Amino acid sequence: MDLLLILTYAAFCTAVFKIFKIPLNKWTVPTAILGGVILIGTLLMLMNYNHPHSRTAVRAFISTPIMPNVRGLIVEVPVIPNTPLKKGDVLFKIEPKPFKQVVAQKQAALDLAKAQIAQLKESVELAKSTVAMAQAKHDRTKQDYERTKKSAAAVSERQLENKYQFYVSAEAGLTQSKTNLSRSVLELRAQETQVMAQRTADLERAQFDLDSCIVRAPSSGYVTHVRVRAGMMAVPLPLAPTMVFVPSEDHFVVASFRQNSMQRLKAGYEAEIMFPSIPGRVFKAEVVQTQPALGEGELQASGKLMKARELVTAGAAMVPVMVKIDDDLSEYILPDGVYAEVAVYSDHMHHVAIMRKILFRMKSWQNYIYLDH
Repeated sequence: MDLLLILTYAAFCTAVFKIFKIPLNKWTVPTAILGGVILIGTLLMLMNYNHPHSRTAVRAFISTPIMPNVRGLIVEVPVIPNTPLKKGDVLFKIEPKPFKQVVAQKQAALDLAKAQIAQLKESVELAKSTVAMAQAKHDRTKQDYERTKKSAAAVSERQLENKYQFYVSAEAGLTQSKTNLSRSVLELRAQETQVMAQRTADLERAQFDLDSCIVRAPSSGYVTHVRVRAGMMAVPLPLAPTMVFVPSEDHFVVASFRQNSMQRLKAGYEAEIMFPSIPGRVFKAEVVQTQPALGEGELQASGKLMKARELVTAGAAMVPVMVKIDDDLSEYILPDGVYAEVAVYSDHMHHVAIMRKILFRMKSWQNYIYLDH
């Protein structure tokens, strides 16, 4: 761009000197040169500040580490690397026999709990019948005692005492029957709310482990670098994922800009992107987000005092900016993670943005030229 501006200015000066027949002397030539330096330098500085450019950008993507929920021997890996997958497609399978045995054990324990509940319900019904019989006996003996007591002159004292003893015995039996009923009801409730719930939860957990023997795709996407094979051991460790899954999401570009350009990097500004892997093409984009915090200034609580050399780095940290591509790139072969260059066009000094656009396209054309031979 610098050379283009210099040549354009030189052609303009030549035309002016010839058209207006300006003499070439020690005053006109230095004046033309100095004017060109000031003019071109001013334009370049205005362009550089108001329409920043980044040479360090990358087409970023988010990967999902695939980790099994259970530990076991891998028996099958049907997934094909770098092939589009749908949500729920099988990635690999783990030997299910040990988990089937656990499910059978938990199912047996749950069936036993259900049988015990049925038995306790029968006990409750039996206790209710016993209470009903005891209540009837209590009411009958009470009536006999009260009737005998009213006609005490016609009966002996021994007969009255016997009636009273029958009544007291029936009342004690009724109390005992009610106590047995309450105990049976409590045992039934405990079996239903505690034991049954525990057995159900154990079975569901065992079934979940069994279902986890088949590891499926969490969403649409693909798996790359499939290095797991049948016979390997799968372990649920976050530090050792079995596969890396790349979801099919909208990609974004993260570009690093100098801090000098921060005031010209705002969400919504127009941007353009070029990829070395697509020479001669420039794509429209838009600034989506600028990071509100930089990792270089992060501080965490510790038992040590901070040192100055730990706070101040040798050079200013670059500012990451997220850019969204508006154009369709489906027709191009563009792997995730490729490098790119980004130019942002702010609302300030928009008339010099044409310089950045020309320079950006010239750099894109230069991608056709490389010396790898």
